[in-house]
Amino acid sequence: MSTTSQPQESLGPRAVLTMLVLAVLWGTNMAMVKLAAGQLPPIFQAGLRSALAAACLWAWMRYRRIPVFPNRVVTGHGLVLGMMFGLEFGLLYPGMMLTSVARSYLLLYTSPFFVAVGAHFWLPGDRLTRLKTTGLLLAFAGLVVLFAQGLGGFSARALLGDVLSLLAGALWGATTLYLKRFLGQRALAVQTLFYQLFFSAPPLLVASLILENPSTASLTGFGAFSLFYQSVIVAFVSYLAWFVLILRYPASLVQAFTFFTPVAGVLISGVWLLGEPVSLRLFLALLLTSLGLFLVNRPAGQPASAAK
Repeated sequence: MSTTSQPQESLGPRAVLTMLVLAVLWGTNMAMVKLAAGQLPPIFQAGLRSALAAACLWAWMRYRRIPVFPNRVVTGHGLVLGMMFGLEFGLLYPGMMLTSVARSYLLLYTSPFFVAVGAHFWLPGDRLTRLKTTGLLLAFAGLVVLFAQGLGGFSARALLGDVLSLLAGALWGATTLYLKRFLGQRALAVQTLFYQLFFSAPPLLVASLILENPSTASLTGFGAFSLFYQSVIVAFVSYLAWFVLILRYPASLVQAFTFFTPVAGVLISGVWLLGEPVSLRLFLALLLTSLGLFLVNRPAGQPASAAK
């Protein structure tokens, strides 16, 4: 079962717009997780999110008559993906509670570097060029500029959160590479997403029972909205769009556009919700990130004036 089109060197306008929308949704999601932590423990949130989104996806697949487990090979790779996905969020959500949002963002979004290096060696046709490397570094520099004021406050607690966030970024990258390498030509985007959600929910909920106390969870109106946002809007709708892009375009190219997510998060939580002014620091971060992704998305050997 082939799910990919011919290899493409750059994202078209529709794909870029989709990634920008995803950046806004994901930037808001991290704020939702942290704000709801007082009602729902973080790993418990991740487990519930996976379970609810998997239920939505299963219903959608049944309605569309898409086979859930087409064969043993696909199911086996799906199980591995689900374990990796669950471990990623099992590390990320507690890490966010231990360190600052700025540090967590920066360390999680080292993921494009892991994907770019891994793709160079393991994914045919997805090479790490000098131009792409320059673009990645510029985009990451934009995040450093954006969060420079929030990188202080070193402590043992923050260090543990930093390590967990960095490991989550590495796992995000590894999951993308594994998906592209082993399921890119075997499964549909909707199937790969279902496996990650379905197989990650049980270990996350068990980990919550061991490491947290989910019996203390309470759900008010905001907590319920946060859970709906994380499960339906992000894990069901936006992740499905993400996997369609991952299967269709070079993995390193799509992953690079996630650099916009932290910038979108700051714009939404700071500028829009809190009414903070657009600072020079935010403007410079946007400029560096945009320039970096322009270079990443420029096809090899194409002059800048002709780039999409």
